[in-house]
Amino acid sequence: MTAKIRPAKGAAHARIHGVGGYRPTRVVPNEEILKHIDSSDEWIRSRSGIATRHWAGPDETVAEMSLEAAGKAVADAGITAEQIGAVIIATVSHFKQTPSIAAEIADRLGTERAAAFDISAACAGFGYGLTLAKGLIIDGSAEYVLVVGVERLSDLTDPTDRSTAFLFGDGAGAAIVGPAEEPGIGPSVWGSEGDKHHAIEQTVPWDAYRDQHLEKFPALRQEGQTVFRWAVFEMAKVAQQALDASGVTTDDLDVFIPHQANMRIIDSMVKTLKLPDHVTVARDVETTGNTSAASIPLAMERMLATGQARSGDLALVIGFGAGLVYAATVVTLP
Repeated sequence: MTAKIRPAKGAAHARIHGVGGYRPTRVVPNEEILKHIDSSDEWIRSRSGIATRHWAGPDETVAEMSLEAAGKAVADAGITAEQIGAVIIATVSHFKQTPSIAAEIADRLGTERAAAFDISAACAGFGYGLTLAKGLIIDGSAEYVLVVGVERLSDLTDPTDRSTAFLFGDGAGAAIVGPAEEPGIGPSVWGSEGDKHHAIEQTVPWDAYRDQHLEKFPALRQEGQTVFRWAVFEMAKVAQQALDASGVTTDDLDVFIPHQANMRIIDSMVKTLKLPDHVTVARDVETTGNTSAASIPLAMERMLATGQARSGDLALVIGFGAGLVYAATVVTLP
């Protein structure tokens, strides 16, 4: 007789229990960016809504920023590091291919040998991490999961590229996901459109940089109009699908936290979704820039800290970026 596999026994539901963020101490205004490109502060603000961004110093590594954000999230959740059963780090700017930065974070944070792995889903990375964390908790593989979105995009920014030099910032945002008696993270609507992978990409792969002895370090490039049209027209549809999957209407929402890519994209999505005036919209991009995987948790943390959002609020979150990939869901704020 073939033995039967025992079914998993996890929590009925999952939710975010705490958030934390870290922004580098150095604030970079548009004036500094303009030293290297032919543009103006007015043009940058009108095209992106960005006035300043944070760039990391030598000691503000991907690991150090992750630890700062993670420590705050653990404290906010009211748990101990020993209760964390898995650590998921979403990043595209940790340049050491192996081992994962997550394994280092799991150890330095003080977890008890938590499962640890990195994911590369660009600006949708935090949404991918939330989806995986929820699955681990409901499966019973972990009681609490730490999800961190962290980037040092200043390392991948070409200061002479007029189309991208002003966009990117650095930082880390973290969330503790754990068990819940009621659903606190809705169904995820996620996916990819790989036929558009050239729309946002690294200029050259690492082996070409090495083998061809290139003088210019690899950087991020994007086809601005292609990305803008895709984000505005397609991602609003994905956001609506996430609302429908969760059984939530725009009238039920309290907060909208899209990836902080560009203020024009955010405004266009708000208009397309026809969000009511009572819905508070994250606009962290103005002072933080585009921090890719870190943008949603950083915006969430700031909204809660400043009173723009409150514990228990219902929030629609959506990330989208290089791949092209996307992930959207509805969450209850911690």
